[in-house]
Parts: sequence; C-alpha cells; structure tokens
Amino acid sequence: MLFTSYAFIGFLCAVFLLYYILPKKCQWPLLLIASYAFYWIADWRYLFFIIVTTVSSYLISLKTESINLTQKEYLKGEGKDLSKDEKKAYKDKMKAKKWAWLLVCLFFNIGILSVTKYTNFVINNINQFLSDTSRLQLVDMIIPMGISFYTFQSMSYVIDVYRGKQAAEHNPFKLALFVSFFPQLVQGPISRFGDLSKTLFSEHSFDGKTVSYGLMRILWGYFKKVVIADRIITGVTTLIGTPEKYTGVYVFIAMIFYAIELYCDFTGGIDITIGIAEVMGIRVAENFNLPYFSKNIKEYWNRWHITMGTWFTDYIFYPISVCGPMLKLSKWSREHLGQGMGKRVTVYLSCFVVWFTTGLWHGAAWNFIVWGLMNFVVIMGSQELEPLYAKFHGRFNVRGKPLYEGFQILRTFLLMSCIRMFDCYRDVPLTFKMVGTMFTRFNYSALTDGSMLEIGLSAADYIVLLAGFFIVLGNSIWKARVGSVRDVLYKKSYISFYGIMALLLIVILIFGAYGVGYDSSQFIYNQF
Repeated sequence: MLFTSYAFIGFLCAVFLLYYILPKKCQWPLLLIASYAFYWIADWRYLFFIIVTTVSSYLISLKTESINLTQKEYLKGEGKDLSKDEKKAYKDKMKAKKWAWLLVCLFFNIGILSVTKYTNFVINNINQFLSDTSRLQLVDMIIPMGISFYTFQSMSYVIDVYRGKQAAEHNPFKLALFVSFFPQLVQGPISRFGDLSKTLFSEHSFDGKTVSYGLMRILWGYFKKVVIADRIITGVTTLIGTPEKYTGVYVFIAMIFYAIELYCDFTGGIDITIGIAEVMGIRVAENFNLPYFSKNIKEYWNRWHITMGTWFTDYIFYPISVCGPMLKLSKWSREHLGQGMGKRVTVYLSCFVVWFTTGLWHGAAWNFIVWGLMNFVVIMGSQELEPLYAKFHGRFNVRGKPLYEGFQILRTFLLMSCIRMFDCYRDVPLTFKMVGTMFTRFNYSALTDGSMLEIGLSAADYIVLLAGFFIVLGNSIWKARVGSVRDVLYKKSYISFYGIMALLLIVILIFGAYGVGYDSSQFIYNQF
C-alpha cells in the first residue's frame, strides 16, 4: 500500500477520523492496530519479523534495567561498606552482564537484518571465485518492508537503555507502536524513543491549526512526489537505462534530473510522514534542512537524512573511536607515526567503518559500498586540505561573499550529484565510464536539436517540471531567509492559508504524473 495510492489515502482518512472520534485513551492503541494493519496489508509474513524484533528489544531492555536496579540497591544496602576497588569490581561485573545481553540483542536483530538483506549479496560474491558447476544457489529470501529503519530504531532504544540514557518501557504494546509507527515505517525518519514517545502516547484533542498545518505538509509532500519526482523519473529511467546511447551531455542531464528526483521523492515522502503525524498531534524528527544549500560535503550530511547520520555517529562512530583496541591503536600511532598522524589514524579508521556500513545499509551491492566510500574519501580529503583552504582565505578575502558562497553551493551540489551516479547505474565500472564521458564526449547539440524530447518527456512535461522546480526552490529560499511558509500564510490570513492548500490539491490532481490505475510510483527509499 503505497503512500501515493488511493488505498492508502482511504486508509489514512479512516485513521484520522477514528483517531479524533474515539476516546483519547484509545488513540495510541488505535495507531498500533493501524500500524500492524498497514504492515499486514503489505505482506502478512512481515509481521513475524517486526514482532520478533519488538519482543527481543522489550525483554532485553527490561533485563538491562533489572541489572541496573539490582546494582543500585546492592550498593545502597549490602555493598555500601565495600572498598573503592571492590565497588569498581562489582560495577564491572554488572556492566559485563549488561554488555552480554546487549550483544545478544544486537547480534540477533542485526543478524536478522543481515541474513534477509545480504545473504544473496554474499553468495553472489562467493560465486565470483567458483566455477560454473560449483556455484551456490541464490536463496529466495523475504526482505521485510522497512527492516533497515525499524531495526535501527529499535536498536537505538536498547542501546540507550544500556547506556542509562533511557528508561525501559514496561508496556510492550507501547514499545510495539514505537517500532512499527506506520507513517515512518518504510522510509524514516529514524526516531529515538525519548523524543517520539513524548507525543506518540499522549492524548490529543482536535486542534484546527495543528491539523491544518499537518494537511498542508502532506499536500506539499505529494506535490513534490507526484508532480515533480514521478514526472522526471521517466527521463532519468530512459537516460540511465540505455548507457550505450546516452553518453556525454546526456549523463550530465541524467545526473541533474536524478538529483531533483531523489530530493523531491525522499523529502516529499518525509513531508507526508511528518504531516500525517502532525495531524494527530505527534512530533516526528525533521530529516532535512535545505541540504542543497550546503557549502561542503560534511555540511551536506548534517542537512541530508539527518536522523540516519546522527544514528551512525552516536551508535557506530563514537563507540568505535573510544573502544579499547582503537585507543591502543591511537597510542601506538602517536608513538610511531607522530602526534599529527596518530590523531588521524583512529578518526579515519572510524570514519571508514561508518561510511562502509552507511553504503551497505543503503543496499546489498558494491555500487552502494563504493558510493559510501567515495563520500569518505571526499570528506577526509577536505579535512586534509584545510590548511590549504586557510592559506587561500588568508590571501583572498572571499569568505562570506555571496558569489563565493554560490560557488561553494554549486560545487557541493555537483560533487554530490556525481557521487550519486553510483546509485543510478548500479554498476561500479559502468558508473566510472559514464561519468568519464561527460568530459570526453562533447555532444552539446543534444540540448538544442530536439533530442531531449525523445526521452519520454514532452514539452508540457518540461514546463510543469520547470514551474515545479522554481516553486520548490522559491520555498527553500523563503525558508532559509524568512522561515516557515506555513507560519507566514497562517498569520497573514486564513484565506491565504487555505487558498494555497486548495491550490496545491488542484495542482496535484491535474498535473500529477500517475501510472496504471492512477497509482504513483514507489518511493526510492522504500527499497532500503
């Protein structure tokens, strides 16, 4: 049941209606039923996986909390007279127990994710070294919808309980809702329990402003997805699907088109998710902050898919960078390689692991891994060049100048778009080859000889895309300089606010790019 299907819209209307008709104490149980129904409709077999993850997270978090409570009570009672060393030994013993239970949970749930998502990837790579007669058979594996998202979300909860940052949830059904909340189940954001639970389980009264804000956010998401992303995807598919024909300037056009498609598709889906939650008074974390206005790659990743980036930082980068073996490596590196290089070794190694796993998280294929490592290379390269940048800025007073900032934004956009081509062609050697043709095939005449009308997009499509592009760009500039467009419209007049909502709905209905049966295409991030 796609977010952009009539079935989902009908499902959503029913949930909204029941949410405010039923007694307030029934609101979060209704959402749990709706979330499991959403998952059941997708494929009833998926329920087994998400229930197993929920139950294991629930039990082990309770066990962790029980160990914490036992330790606290013992040190206040029988163990209060222990020496400092004895207390430390006792705490280390209890920490080891918690660590063992955490490892069980992580290995079990990450194991499920790994087996379902990466088994055939491993088999394919093994088969590269085997003869035709001894090749291993691929496995017909069920890959549950949204497994990467809900696994990471539930593991963040268990880890936070282990770290003492989060109290264990004693109501299993509330934890089940946190793991399965249907708007964010298939493409995020990756929420933290401490943040989402503040409003997810609360009782909410109908509020006209909150509901209106949510509905406008939903319509804005549908506009970006249906009017822009699902229209431009035709051109992207044509250009990418025939690499032997579309080289040179066509690759550049495909790169720009895909950047627009991915942005409107992913942010559109997140807008719909946040809007659905907002209609019900629930606050979901923002996942984007004008990423295409970034001046460097590091800033870009602080603005793009924010919840994923912070997850990898908090639960992979920091634990790896301060673990025992890494601290020993840091000490050895400083002694043998010098202070400067010694500092770099552990940071770079931790970053390498983060970007390798980020690529692997996006997909079980080498193109995603190389995509992740290319981000690593560019970010680390930029850090190494910082002294050179400092000299440049010391000599030329361009920092903060509009023209130079515009150059930085354009440079970052083109560089990220270029790296993103590994996502398009899905073949590493082919991607390098096709990107190379942008600099060796100078077939610029394709832009003016009518060839761009032969990739599945008509003149009318280009007009709609151009208008949609400027609307999205204008909204982004307004947001960066003034703030929320919704706030400005709502404060100005109700007529302006609801007039824009009506206009958005009309534009979506008239100019939306629909497929067979008037269903829209799948969201790109659903595959992850």
